[in-house]
Amino acid sequence: MANVKLKELRKERDETQIEIAKLLGLKTASAYSKKENGRVPFSLEEAKLLAKHFNQPIEYFTNEFS
Repeated sequence: MANVKLKELRKERDETQIEIAKLLGLKTASAYSKKENGRVPFSLEEAKLLAKHFNQPIEYFTNEFS
């Protein structure tokens, strides 16, 4: 399931996939894209980083609550 809310947040802040990939310690935008599009889940640590970065609760970035 795609994380549409995450994509919207990223675009609202004019951030690129590569910028968020770097935040998460990923090497490529493609690796991040797979996560943003729901093909690969975020780890707990990645969800924590996203929650802090976007000032949202961690549930915002987990598939169970999408």
